[in-house]
Formats: sequence, C-alpha cells, structure tokens
Amino acid sequence: MSGGGYFRRVGAVRPSHLMFTGGVGALVDLPNFSVMVKGLDHWSYAGVPDPVIEEPRLRGAVNRALRRYGPDQIGELRAAPWIPGTDTDPKGYAARIGVPVTPFPQWLRCTACNELASLGSGKWGFENNNARRPDEARFYHENCYRKKKGRKPLAVAARFALACIKGHLDEFPYTEFVHEGRACPDTTYPTLRMRDQGGNLAANVSLECLVCKKAKRNIRAAMGDKGRENLPFCRGRHPQYDGVYETCDERPYLLVVGASNQWFPVTLSALALPDTGTDSLRKLVEDRWPDLEDFEDETEIAMFAKKSKHHRYLRDYEPGQVWQAMSAYRAALSGDGDAEQPPGPPDLLTPEWQVLSAAKTADPTEDFALVDASLSGPLSTVFSQVRQVERLREVRALIGFTRLDAPDPEDPGAVTRVDLGRRERGWVPASEVRGEGLFLRVDDHLIEQWEQKVAASDELAAHAAAFGRFRDHRKSDRIQEGFDRMQGWPGSRYIALHTLSHLLIRTIAMECGYNSASLAERIYSGDADERRTGILIYTAVPDSEGTLGGLVSLADQDPSTGENRLARIVRTALYKAGRCSSDPLCGERLPKAPEDFLHGAACHSCLFVSETTCERGNRFLDRRFITHLAGDPRTLALIPDFG
Repeated sequence: MSGGGYFRRVGAVRPSHLMFTGGVGALVDLPNFSVMVKGLDHWSYAGVPDPVIEEPRLRGAVNRALRRYGPDQIGELRAAPWIPGTDTDPKGYAARIGVPVTPFPQWLRCTACNELASLGSGKWGFENNNARRPDEARFYHENCYRKKKGRKPLAVAARFALACIKGHLDEFPYTEFVHEGRACPDTTYPTLRMRDQGGNLAANVSLECLVCKKAKRNIRAAMGDKGRENLPFCRGRHPQYDGVYETCDERPYLLVVGASNQWFPVTLSALALPDTGTDSLRKLVEDRWPDLEDFEDETEIAMFAKKSKHHRYLRDYEPGQVWQAMSAYRAALSGDGDAEQPPGPPDLLTPEWQVLSAAKTADPTEDFALVDASLSGPLSTVFSQVRQVERLREVRALIGFTRLDAPDPEDPGAVTRVDLGRRERGWVPASEVRGEGLFLRVDDHLIEQWEQKVAASDELAAHAAAFGRFRDHRKSDRIQEGFDRMQGWPGSRYIALHTLSHLLIRTIAMECGYNSASLAERIYSGDADERRTGILIYTAVPDSEGTLGGLVSLADQDPSTGENRLARIVRTALYKAGRCSSDPLCGERLPKAPEDFLHGAACHSCLFVSETTCERGNRFLDRRFITHLAGDPRTLALIPDFG
C-alpha cells in the first residue's frame, strides 16, 4: 500500500485482506493514522507481470451480478498490483508498486495540545523517511505550543465520520457542528479543540472554538436517532474517488472510525472445477462466434458440421447442444442474459455440487483432485458419500461494497452496492487460495425423514419467525413495497447441515493440525427436488497451510481398527454437541419476539467459529437439530445415535 502523493509504502496487507476486510472504499488502520483504499481508477499495473487470475466460471458470474454484457463485460480477474523485491531494495521500483491509499479522515487532532484541524489547513507535517519501516510513517503538529525537545507531537485522525445508506462517506462537519450550523462570527477558518473526557455511558468528546470562545458542544448531540436531526444532509461524497460528489437527500449517520459497519465487501467465490462438456462448448462458442453467429437453426449447424471442413470442430457435439449454447451467448451479448438465470444472485454452487457428488469422480487436474474414501460402519448410516478433495483452488472476486449494513446474499437489492470505480473497467480485484478438503454427503433418506419430523415443530417455527423479524428490522429506509420478509429463508435442511458443519470444523481443528480460522465451509443445500445435502470443509488461507495434507488424511482408514478415521471425529463432535459449558442457558435458547437473532442452542462455547470460516456469519445454527441435548426430554435430532 502506498500513500497518495508520496509514492512510498505506508503498510502492507494480504491479498485476502483486500477481499474481505479492507478493499476499495474501506478504512485501514495503520499504527499512527488511517487510510482509505482508493478506487480502481487509481490502480496501476505498469510493470506488474501477469496479474490475471483465470477462472471463466467466476468471471461469468461477476458479469451476471454486475449486469455487464457484450463489449462492456468484465474480461479479467486481477490480483492486487505487487512485484517481489521490496524487502531487498525498499527504495527501488518494486516499493513503488502497490494499492494506492489516501489519508482519511483528513481532520487531525494533536495528541499534545488537542488542537483539531483539517489536513489542508497547513498545521500538520508528514514524515515517512525510513523506507524499511513504513510503520513509522506519521503526521505531526508543526507548531504545537506544548512541543517539548525531541520529535514534534503526533497528530492522529479525529475519530468521527458521516455515512449514509447509499454508501457515501464524509468528514464530520466539526466547524458547523460546534457552531450549531452557523459560521464562526470572528473568522472563516476557526481553530478548534477536541477533548476526549471518557465516560461509561457513551462517547464524551467535547468540541470548542478557540477563536470566538463561545461555541462548545459535545459529540453526543450527534448520536442516536435524535442526534441525526443535528447533522446536515449527506453531500454524496465518495472519498475513494478523489472528491466526487453525487446528489443525495439522505440524512447521514454518525460513524466512529474503526467501526465494523463502515465497510462490508460484496464478493463472489468459486472453486476451479475440471472441464466438462458444457464448459468446453461454451468456450468454443465464445472463441468461434464470428463463424457461428449467422447460423439460424440446428439443421444448418448439422449440415455445416458434416459438409464443411472449416466447421469440422462441431462434429464432437450434438447440433442441439451447440444451438442452445449459441442462444445463451447471443442473449448475453444483447443484454438479456439474465432472462435464463433464476432470480437472485448467480448460482455458483450447483456446478460444484454436480462435480463433487457425481457417481464417478472427475479426472484430476492441476487445480482439482477428488478421491473416494471408504464408507463403512456407523459412518454409512449418516453419509452416502465421503470424498477427499486432495487439491482444490478457490478464486474470490470483489465486485463492490456496502456501508452501515451487510449485503444480503439472497436479496442483493436490499442494500445499496457501491461500485469500485467511477469509470467502466474490464477487470475486478480477485485473489486465489489453494488447499485441500473433505466432501460429505448426508444420506438423502435420513434427512428427508428428519425434515418431515421437524416441519411442524415449535422450534423450527421459532427460527422462521425470527428470520422474518430479522428481515423486518433491517433498516427500514431500504424496504420498498412488495418486500418479502421471508425471502432467503434457508429452511430446516440448511440449519441441520450448517450446524453439523460447525460441529465437525471445531472437532477437526483439534485433530488435523490446522487452526479453525484456516478452515472454511460450503453448504450445498436444496429442497427435496434438488436433493442437495452436502458439506465441503476445506482450507482457505493463502499460505503453506493449505497444502499440508492433514485434512484429507482424516478420511483415511485407521490401520489399527479398520474404521474410517472420520467416524471417530463424528462421534466426538456429536458427544460434545450434547452438552455445552453455557448450558442450560445455551441449550434452552430459542429466539422469541422481539428478538431477531438467528440461532438457537448455539454459542461461542459450542458452535460459533471465526468469521473467515462461516459462510453465514454464525447464523442458522442449533444443536438440538443434530443430536440429543443433555437434560432435554424432547429430541428433534438428525443423528440421535451414532454407533
């Protein structure tokens, strides 16, 4: 990362950090100040060798999500700009390549005298003199009256900003706020002072004008719904675009810099799968489109494939398949590609489920290798398939971000998504991780019987009602007419699979040598028609931990007992799930009105995992749906007994 205008490193983050924690438009806390990652218009790849990450399936999903077709479509997924050599030559060319950032907030406070002023006031200096120590970069107060011998006093970012539901972010209007919406009567640019007085009720930060000596106000006057009335309307600012302003009529919210809701990523991820006939045909149509676009029907395709040497490549496919692929590609070029897509986000899981659960394992590739594991004893009463994914590659793409509220994966339109750049770009940021995994398919008959048992239960009804309240309580500013409060309800099958996944992840982390934050999950859940009942647990960290082999070895046969080692892990997980150190509070928990949390018998002691591991933010979890809870006479367990 490099500071705007200085072209010198001010910090470093991992590629995955730019996907999930601090991407375009996000604030990144550095040791002495905070910076905002600038938009894609400012990123430069000059001199960066081969930044493209190839994954056609994810690239197509990105275009569908962004509704980009024809010549405007996203053509590349790019890793963050970086080249090796910075450590050996911190003043060389490699050190000037990186993700551009700009200081934000640009109002600073002196830590010695508490003077408050904007970065453009001329009161502050900046130093970043040691190329090998970017963590020493800092702002300082140039002429502080309380300066002592030695270094000039450190200036830190004032810790308040304004954000609105449309994704705008702006500086807090300190001058206008302290003068209650009026200008200072004595000067145009008054000197302000900020004092943080502490307190146990809320922020207790006082602001005063040192020029007129009359204006004084506490930041608490801007907090809460009542405090919003004391704030000006949003100016529609996007600081990541360098001062771009849009028309906005929203009343902003006070935001503390560093708050977890200042930035949420909108991402898509896909596993790199072996090439199938459908994938090959789709790519063939794209590559040969100038030769194929004039065909009018299947008959013409069959005739040319038989008689034309130039179209000999079509003989490997059925004319109907070629015509179907051509129709889909033509619709995409015309902008009607979504007509054949189901409503909602792009479906990236179905192709993965088809490959992972196929009767015959796919041929191994450099990015994917699937092997059947032995299935015997009690393990066969729960799972119909256990497979070792000896190699896998996951590619993740960032397509936007939201502020104040996280994006809804089932209802993308519920929260305003902010674009990554002002101009149309033919690429989006991406990262990739390689690792290994375990695929577990729960027996269809077992879970269908369980679904019938819990369908009319009070416990499932409580979860469904809480989901409706959760949807209702999302910021009402965005709820439009026709809002479906139950849209995205995953159903009982998902809750069972998700809970079982967390139980296994927590137990596996004790056995395989990976910490739980290094693991991730993908839940393949569908209704009785789709018959998807799968769990993929895999390594998801961009370093050597992803290839140690400790995860797939858990599905090997134990030579001493002849039993699959996974059986012992499942048995241990179910035993631990029956009791929690927070019981009986945890075991008896169910959401009741007006509560809208989306879990039942689940907490940090028994089921919760890290944010990097869970695909749904530790929601839709309940131990009572998996195993019998100690002290609970009623059982709704999917697996009441395991060997």
